[in-house]
Amino acid sequence: MTTDEEPGEDLHERILAAIDGGEFPPGARLLEADLATRFGVSRTPVREALRRLESQGVVTHEARKGAVVATLDYDQLGELYAVREVMEGLAARLAARSASAAEVALLFEMIEADEALTEPRALAQANKRFHRQLQRASHNRYLIETLGPVRRSLSLLGGTTFAAPGRAESSAREHRAIVEAVAARDEAAAEAAARAHIASAYAVRLRLEAAR
Repeated sequence: MTTDEEPGEDLHERILAAIDGGEFPPGARLLEADLATRFGVSRTPVREALRRLESQGVVTHEARKGAVVATLDYDQLGELYAVREVMEGLAARLAARSASAAEVALLFEMIEADEALTEPRALAQANKRFHRQLQRASHNRYLIETLGPVRRSLSLLGGTTFAAPGRAESSAREHRAIVEAVAARDEAAAEAAARAHIASAYAVRLRLEAAR
């Protein structure tokens, strides 16, 4: 069981993972007492973790509700994907330059395993793992650190684009195009493929938002 002596970083990451996994959707209340019971800690570390998440824009505080999971408005959604497109493109370009043969092989293994998945939530989690590995393969710590806020903001998107018909198949093709360019050491093609992938995801996200 988790104890109060565990680092606050761990509790912060666990709450963030719960938000990212859809357990606390955008707009959901985050009650200190409930979180303390869930994670087996006192309310003090929960309060500290919530304050940190609020400083990162993941949690907001409303007068009548208290702490709630933040939501992104229409403009924020566009801004997030614009930045993500550039940064994911750079990650792919650097991966084409710096990834080891073992890292390229792992990326191929990941996309082949992901192609067998069909459940939207499982596909979404696999997609995140793929992008984290691609970022690691860039071997640029500053880029990876800068992508931290982007990763946290992505956790505020309700649902998943993999619920849209045909998105699983198109995403799989896009991932394969990225990895093939990385394997070929074609930096320009890798960046273009990654940017096209994010642009495609944004288009699907907009259609899902418009259908609500």
